[in-house]
Amino acid sequence: MSNRTFFVGGNWKCNGTRESIKKLVEELNFATIEKDCEVVVAPPYLYISQVRKTLKDEIQVAAQNSWYNKGGAFTGEISPDMLKDVGVKWVIQGHSERRSIIGESDSMIAKKSQYCLSQGLGVMACIGESLAERDANKTTEVCFNQLSGYLAEVKDWKNVVVAYEPVWAIGTGKVATPQQAQDVHLAIRGWLSDKLSPEIAAATRIIYGGSANASNCHELAKMPDIDGFLVGGAALKGPDFATICGACTSKRAGPAG
Repeated sequence: MSNRTFFVGGNWKCNGTRESIKKLVEELNFATIEKDCEVVVAPPYLYISQVRKTLKDEIQVAAQNSWYNKGGAFTGEISPDMLKDVGVKWVIQGHSERRSIIGESDSMIAKKSQYCLSQGLGVMACIGESLAERDANKTTEVCFNQLSGYLAEVKDWKNVVVAYEPVWAIGTGKVATPQQAQDVHLAIRGWLSDKLSPEIAAATRIIYGGSANASNCHELAKMPDIDGFLVGGAALKGPDFATICGACTSKRAGPAG
């Protein structure tokens, strides 16, 4: 078993009101979080301060996106400096929805990631292929190209968690089988070893982000190269999210089979 600390991120996306978030935070505060699981939640910007003030300290707070420098005349953007000022520890970068809907390029995502890291924030660096790309056997090609974008800018990978999120499995209810996910995670780790070093590859956490839920998380977690999850819909349900965090117990139990 690896020495990598299990990591679970909850991406709340563009969801919530003050009341619904108050209820979700209460559920998370009540939940038992395993000591060897690093847990981070990413509320919408408007609710970050509310969550920071009310959520228990053992759960860190992330932002869902950020700008690529300190700030200034960039209407509508939020800088990592601002996020750090209000106690944010992590930022999600390169999520498929930012790529496909907003149109963010690999180079833009990489610039934003590097600036976050330079300010001491951790980055959940998202990659993943569409269904058409998977059907065309281009999964690793797409993932490696997206990773190359990060590689062009990121100087130090110590605070980077790679999130593999097959686009065809996000919000669709479809999930890669444990072996399918493991195969891609292993390929990603091999790429990190070739392009950076075997030591960085061994230390970097690679988490799965395609419709992970309370039912499938334990089987996925048993895979040797799956180090946790980036959770969407299930992160909006406190008990389900706590169950997913608890999948670290399956990781401790050792590999599947």
